[in-house]
Amino acid sequence: MAIIKSVRGFTPQIGKNCFIADNAVIVGDVIIGDNCSIWFSAVIRGDVNSIRIGNHVNIQDGAVLHTLYQKSTILIGDYVSVGHNVTIHGATIRDYALVGMGSTVLDHAEVGEGSIVAAGALVLSKTVIAPNTIWAGVPAKFVKEMEQEQSIEINQRIAHNYEMYASWYQQEE
Repeated sequence: MAIIKSVRGFTPQIGKNCFIADNAVIVGDVIIGDNCSIWFSAVIRGDVNSIRIGNHVNIQDGAVLHTLYQKSTILIGDYVSVGHNVTIHGATIRDYALVGMGSTVLDHAEVGEGSIVAAGALVLSKTVIAPNTIWAGVPAKFVKEMEQEQSIEINQRIAHNYEMYASWYQQEE
């Protein structure tokens, strides 16, 4: 059973038709939209500030979401994929973005709509990633622009795939 815990008077709110893995942890000031999936060993820790997650978002295995006390929050838009072992700390991730496996996005950074943060990238604090671009490296740097339709198609397809994967687990319950 997932750990869903109130802290400092805040109780996580989880939308309709969400899959929460048995060992996921969701704590405090967290609001998760509809049709989301929170995968195994993911930790969404809204103990020191707020975390807002849109609709059709997947937070994959081992991801950690946290903030700075009274200084940063997390805002994740719709149809976002947060890859395995990603760390997001006090950042904004816009609609249709993809944050690749093992990457880190630090406080006050913004990942633009339809953008891709490549696997293993380190997005430094206050970095602003333009919409429909790919960034990679340590620290993350601009790699190339993508057509808006292409970036949305890729990222929305991945988000839909994760909704399908989540449905397999919900059928077993």
